[in-house]
Amino acid sequence: MNIPGDLWQALAESFRRTDLPAISFTELLLAVVLATALSIPSRSWKYFGLLATAVHELGHAVAALTSGQRLSGIRLRLDHSGTTTSYSRSRLAAAWSCFWGYPVPAIVGAAFVMCGFSGWGPASIAGSAVALVASLLFIRNLAGFLITAVAIVGGLTMILVVPDAFVGHVAVILGLALLVGAVRDLIKLANVHVRRRERLSTSDAYLLYRATAVPSAIWITLFAALVGGSWFVAWQPISTVLLRGA
Repeated sequence: MNIPGDLWQALAESFRRTDLPAISFTELLLAVVLATALSIPSRSWKYFGLLATAVHELGHAVAALTSGQRLSGIRLRLDHSGTTTSYSRSRLAAAWSCFWGYPVPAIVGAAFVMCGFSGWGPASIAGSAVALVASLLFIRNLAGFLITAVAIVGGLTMILVVPDAFVGHVAVILGLALLVGAVRDLIKLANVHVRRRERLSTSDAYLLYRATAVPSAIWITLFAALVGGSWFVAWQPISTVLLRGA
């Protein structure tokens, strides 16, 4: 078996639209249960939350690169914290990259859900794996490398051995889990500002306040608006299945 050749062929073929997955009412409920099981219990979040952190930091990194900043590196830690270091002479550019952390897991989650329902599930998983491979160029610590490598191996294995129709289901589950996780992280952020203010230095909203003088509450509201908007987008195909099964 030529694994590298088979993987390359499977990866190339995954960037096409497949038949629409027939997600039933029961399967959707199961997907919601699985997504919740990944994102709510502390034991499962201990591991799945690492992926959410990686997506969060990649949001910062992509925003930095698209605004012309020099990206120094990304560090991911096993306690769900992360740091993306970039350099810019523009305060506006620095604020731009700082903003795109908390909303990105929800945006990516909504994209996964839409792709899963529309026949682009394999493409979404393959594209994510390629993006994670590219991010290895900027990972600067061992934990970050291990977290990213495990996610890459998981995505590539799915592309290689899992039927396309089922990959669509997985994309929906993964997307819903990221959406739930985005809400969880947003609540955690708000809690830092309300009850754990000794940790304000770790808050993106506080860093944005320091950079722009715009109150942290405004930034948290904007994060919440984008997370809510992502849920609204993801809800469109979900509601269709729910109405059909009602």
